[in-house]
Amino acid sequence: MQVNEKVFVVTGGGNGIGRAVVLTLLEKGAKVVAIDINPNALSETLRLSTTFGSKLRTYTANISVREEVERIPQFVMDEFGSVDGIVNVAGIIQPFVTVNDMDYERIERVFNVNFYGTLYMCKAFIPHLLQRPEAHILNVSSMGGFVPVPGQTIYGASKAAVKLLTEGLKSELMDTNIGVSVVFPGGVATEITKNSGVETRLAADADTSKIRVLTPQEAADIIVNAIENNLYHVYAGSDSKMLNFMNRLSPKRAALMIAEQLKSLMG
Repeated sequence: MQVNEKVFVVTGGGNGIGRAVVLTLLEKGAKVVAIDINPNALSETLRLSTTFGSKLRTYTANISVREEVERIPQFVMDEFGSVDGIVNVAGIIQPFVTVNDMDYERIERVFNVNFYGTLYMCKAFIPHLLQRPEAHILNVSSMGGFVPVPGQTIYGASKAAVKLLTEGLKSELMDTNIGVSVVFPGGVATEITKNSGVETRLAADADTSKIRVLTPQEAADIIVNAIENNLYHVYAGSDSKMLNFMNRLSPKRAALMIAEQLKSLMG
């Protein structure tokens, strides 16, 4: 599906990968509604997109609240008259702690944003997408959604749920006009750890990491390309591709390798 003149809704549009996706879609001629919980972040996205001002709308919402998500489609219809695709980027990570040490409030917050936020968006928009000649759903999972990362187990579980949700949607919608993609980013140079209240060494510096970290723009280009080419599973970054390969060869060995590398962070 070519994105030119299509209407997209992008969650997490106030920063990082989400903002880069918004700007990339605009540059390719799409109309976009950027969703974020932070109105100041959305204002900055709007400022950066002044060239495309007439094609961008912003909407402040907490995607973990179903009632707020269910109001978004009407806003999109009022502004642009239709919707052709949704890109679910918004997500948070967890404090770098074991399941045993993580309280239920944080566990529920991670799942509410990462899984239920994605589910609410899909449920709210699928009826509208089915009315279009062609449409697309793209959900962002994580390489933590297919390999276990000690200290990020709840985050990984939420992203694994996004993975299977997306795969299920792909099967359910295979005879419709809606294409479905799931993207598994590896390391991306964003402020997700800061925004989630986490300070760890997981986000290694791109100059010192053995595996180069993607920029938000590189991740956005991969995401938009997945939409345009109706790709199914997309592994974004050399680390994601490598771990997918290792996990397919030997899931146990891949898990042990990651656990050994992260022992110093779990001390």
